[in-house]
Amino acid sequence: MRDTRVFLADAGSTDRTVQIANEFSGDLQISVIQGGLPSVGRNNGARCASSQYLLFIDADIEVADRTLLRRAIHLIKARSLHCVTTDIWCRDGGWLDSLLYCGNNIVQRISRFHRPFATGMFMLVDRSAFVALGGFDEQALYAEDYQLTQRIHRSRFRVIRGGIYSTNRRFRKMGHATIVRYFLKTAFHSGQREYFRSKMHQAYWEAY
Repeated sequence: MRDTRVFLADAGSTDRTVQIANEFSGDLQISVIQGGLPSVGRNNGARCASSQYLLFIDADIEVADRTLLRRAIHLIKARSLHCVTTDIWCRDGGWLDSLLYCGNNIVQRISRFHRPFATGMFMLVDRSAFVALGGFDEQALYAEDYQLTQRIHRSRFRVIRGGIYSTNRRFRKMGHATIVRYFLKTAFHSGQREYFRSKMHQAYWEAY
């Protein structure tokens, strides 16, 4: 849809991300903005937007169901939600990649009943709630998406069926065991903002 605005936060990518995105400029209003850490790029995009809802996705995401976004918007409106996310799958990875993403999906759905969390791979958020929460922590080297959604009340959070496809790039660069350790440490240090700002997490950002 030509009236759909897309803000592409670019941090000096070398994989033709900007050029590929601009190939769709005939169908979408694409604006390239300053990126940096994921939290910085996402906040920059949110500041440019004027819509009631904001959709945050990663560059390597492919929507598995063409009705996903329409259904997510309908749900967030109908239930007055603050965040809607979905399941993540790895179509081109190995069995271990698929198993770990499946584990993430299960934990994410269970979290809805206590302290929900979503990943920046697909987050549809209410703009006013996003602003009230102060956006993403721009000093966080990772898990800025986890930190933000942990502060959303469980009654304002949903996981919608449908799903998205991601890649196994982090598993390839960092290893499955390292990613699992990050996942567990993230949950253990929930609410400790300074932990996610520590320089010891620089390697995660470099693998982003």
